[in-house]
Amino acid sequence: MFTTRSLITLQQIPIMTSSIDICIEATSDPSLKAIAEKVKNGTRITDEECVLLFEKGSLAFVGALANFIREKLHGDVTYFNRNFHIEPTNVCVFSCKFCSYSRLYAHKEEGWELSIDQMLDIVKSYDGKPVTEVHIVGGVHPKMNMEYFIELIKKIQAHRPDLHIKGFTAVELDYMFRKAKLTIPEGMKALKEAGLQSLPGGGAEIFHPDIRNQICADKVDADGWLAIHQAAHELGMHSNATMLYGHIEKFEHRVDHMSRLRALQDKTKGFNTFIPLKFRNANNDMSHVPESSVSEDMRMYAIARIYLDNFPHLKAYWPMLGRNNAQLSLAFGVNDIDGTIDDSTKIYSMAGSEEQTPAMSTEQLVTLIKQVKRIPVERDTLYNEIKNYSDVHSFTETMSEC
Repeated sequence: MFTTRSLITLQQIPIMTSSIDICIEATSDPSLKAIAEKVKNGTRITDEECVLLFEKGSLAFVGALANFIREKLHGDVTYFNRNFHIEPTNVCVFSCKFCSYSRLYAHKEEGWELSIDQMLDIVKSYDGKPVTEVHIVGGVHPKMNMEYFIELIKKIQAHRPDLHIKGFTAVELDYMFRKAKLTIPEGMKALKEAGLQSLPGGGAEIFHPDIRNQICADKVDADGWLAIHQAAHELGMHSNATMLYGHIEKFEHRVDHMSRLRALQDKTKGFNTFIPLKFRNANNDMSHVPESSVSEDMRMYAIARIYLDNFPHLKAYWPMLGRNNAQLSLAFGVNDIDGTIDDSTKIYSMAGSEEQTPAMSTEQLVTLIKQVKRIPVERDTLYNEIKNYSDVHSFTETMSEC
């Protein structure tokens, strides 16, 4: 159920999910009406129109358009997967101002560094459990080089070959490749041959240099991030894409970011999903910057769904938003709320997210999705359907193997 912290209630959702024709009729602004007509006809909106949605589109308006697209693509289906995270280290050579997670290498006594055996023990702790994905991301540690991670990937694959290995942000990969003196295509090929299967979307932050140079000037730039994902796509690997929003960026910076992603997706068709990541201001160098409201979060999801017409999926990362707001996002274009996680990530809890112990059972995820009249479907990393839970009323037998 929704808590009083949410600025939007269940009673308001039917307004946002009403027919697109009603939405068009109710709009007096001709420029917004033209955008709604484009959405109805499946026509791509421009960058300028996207900025206009941020500036003038009401929450109900953009929500209705986004939900129209979501239901056209996926109906009521909402995806989740059974996954866990490995975070090799929070020691990092970079000093991003928004980061509450990493500890500079100079102060590494405040962080953690896992050995390959310790990480393999985490994988082994899931033996006999029906997880389908391990997600490996962390800080950029100067001693954890390409050879180190290739050994880790090979050992995970040898131990559990059915487990999909999704790992390393473009920031981590850029550092690995430069240190190994490999080109991006060479580095990606070596990791794929070792057993890496897909990339997460982290490290994108905001691409525009005016903002990037203020919040994370010392790590890979937009062109580098995009080049790494393009190389992965060209090898037949899929990846995700993110954007850190709700800090010092302006609407045009958000649109610039999504425009670069949309252009690469036109070229490679290798992105699975887009994940807007809400800036959290606890315990970092940007604590003076207020966080975005729940209403603005929902507008961000909705407009992303409208603009990114070539992205098949839009994901809300529930440990960041909180369970209630992730539930709410399903009325604003979102069709994926990530996975079970199993309390195996610290990135957002350290930044003051809603979920300080980010773990949900499959039963809890299914219930959360069903509470807002959507259909829960378990997927694998590449969105192949594993199980549809629409007809499951009791987990007594279904969950016995878990």
